[in-house]
Amino acid sequence: MDHELAALLDGIGPHLRRIRQDRGLTLADLATATGLSVSTLSRLESGHRRPTLDLLLPLARTHRMALDHLIGAPPTGDPRAHLTPHRTDPRTGNPSVVVPLTTYPGRLQVFKQILGPTATPPELVTHPGHAWFHVLSGTVRLLLGPRTLLLHPGDTADFNTEEPHWFGPADTHPAEILHLYGPHGDRPTPPQNQS
Repeated sequence: MDHELAALLDGIGPHLRRIRQDRGLTLADLATATGLSVSTLSRLESGHRRPTLDLLLPLARTHRMALDHLIGAPPTGDPRAHLTPHRTDPRTGNPSVVVPLTTYPGRLQVFKQILGPTATPPELVTHPGHAWFHVLSGTVRLLLGPRTLLLHPGDTADFNTEEPHWFGPADTHPAEILHLYGPHGDRPTPPQNQS
């Protein structure tokens, strides 16, 4: 085994421990979520258990991470992200297309969102977290509590999502935004005009 491969294998356990700790999970929490025993997880993180697919796949699924990111593998092959747009059901009244621009689940994610005009009245929502978006084109109407704000290309919104809010195009033309999501929502579910 060459030195580079040996170093990668030796680093998997500590890398798995950092991921677990960054997410605020105990070994017991992770054992419950993956179905692996606490002792197996502990030996894997300490390097006393060899990482195998039957151990790594439940961890990748639980952490919602690709295997190469889970084990900290160096990048290989084509570095270009293959973008897959997600469309909303037009019957929802909030037509939107969301294009993930990053491919590293579990961390900060960036999306391009195309907000389509809607014929239905806006419905303000609240949820834990924080929203950040930057307007690329068009005009976005942001309802934030009792306030109505119009954002134009180059404008950025940054607000606490526990305040009632809604955003969408300000007129009959689509608007495009860059939208950030943190570890508690790596993609909008379902993607729509509201965060």
